[in-house]
Amino acid sequence: MKIVVLKFGGTSVGSIGRVKNVAKIIIRFLKKRYKVIVVSSAMAGETNKLVKLTKQISNNFISSEYDQVVASGEQVSCSLIAGKLNDQGYLSRSWLGWQIPIFTQGKYSHSRIVSINKKNIIKFLRAGGVPIIAGFQGVNSENRITTIGRGGSDATAIMLAKFFKAEKCIIYTDVDGVYTTDPRVVPRAKKIEKISYEEMLEMASLGAKVMQPHSIQDARLNRIDIEVRSSFKNVSGSLITKRKNVSTKKNIIRGVSFSKNDSKLTLVGVKDRPGVAAAIFEPLFRNSINVDMVVQNISSNEKETDLTFTIKNDDLIKTEKLIKKNKKIKFNNIIIDEKVSKVSIVGVGMITTPGVTYRMFNALAKKNINILVISTSEIKISVLVDRKNLKKAVDVLHKEFKLDY
Repeated sequence: MKIVVLKFGGTSVGSIGRVKNVAKIIIRFLKKRYKVIVVSSAMAGETNKLVKLTKQISNNFISSEYDQVVASGEQVSCSLIAGKLNDQGYLSRSWLGWQIPIFTQGKYSHSRIVSINKKNIIKFLRAGGVPIIAGFQGVNSENRITTIGRGGSDATAIMLAKFFKAEKCIIYTDVDGVYTTDPRVVPRAKKIEKISYEEMLEMASLGAKVMQPHSIQDARLNRIDIEVRSSFKNVSGSLITKRKNVSTKKNIIRGVSFSKNDSKLTLVGVKDRPGVAAAIFEPLFRNSINVDMVVQNISSNEKETDLTFTIKNDDLIKTEKLIKKNKKIKFNNIIIDEKVSKVSIVGVGMITTPGVTYRMFNALAKKNINILVISTSEIKISVLVDRKNLKKAVDVLHKEFKLDY
């Protein structure tokens, strides 16, 4: 069978008019003789409403029940799409994760798909049906509904493409591809025709909201090409593919990513000893708090250290409480800055090109933008800056690396 997986994000199914448009896109592929597997997110804003309901009940809503609540949004959008296809004369039905089933492992709200029972879907496809599958969810070994993180419908689509050996996996969203940066911040941003898994993974991890990072990692591990397209305009999109398929001759740097919701914490005068960093970060790890940039400065007497790290603003209150009640560490003071942002340049071309770091720092210096923290990998350089300088920093780096052209 010639199978294509089509995933539609929340904005793509955000109204009845948009659901009808999604049905038209699906029918285009059916007319090309594809067997179509559809993955849908909840309608735009619905998951946030469901999360809000849990918070109105309790600030510590039990995690297994939380997943039951937030997974319900996809049920509506999937049924609406199936209903419209049936109205147009096509056999279709909705499937929730547990009905297939899609098996997951891991913690509630952070599960990963490990296997998919293909039998019923294959039977339905062969009968000429179009399965509309709820993204973002599965079922664990205890027969309980689990979710796989916000934006997890991407992961559902990619894993379906893997298990069903799909010829294509297309992610439909409200943008028509991957851009060199957010066009709302830099209107001169350009669409990238092809981008490597590694570059896209870095850009998504660093703030680009086109796809969920671990979904890209799943695609990379399973060598599944992904096309990102607009559900509103019938134009070509961006292809996320193997590094060897991407030319780096034109641009050393492929994109500038940023995140706005960062906080910086500095523990001043930490009593230095072997294992102190692990002692600081263990409670954060156990509470699923992601630590990003980390910088440590040892005092001249080598008895104390200042340790700086960044987290997301949403985790700030919990992190501060965990640090203050941690009996395994001693420090003199904790300094918190909630008004910082991370700006990053990404490109596989920097591996073989000297001078990229200098060009980045020099461009920022010319605009009097102070760098607070630096972190690097072989294909990205990230800096932390005052939030008031975010737009200026993104703009100057976009120009410096000739992404405008």
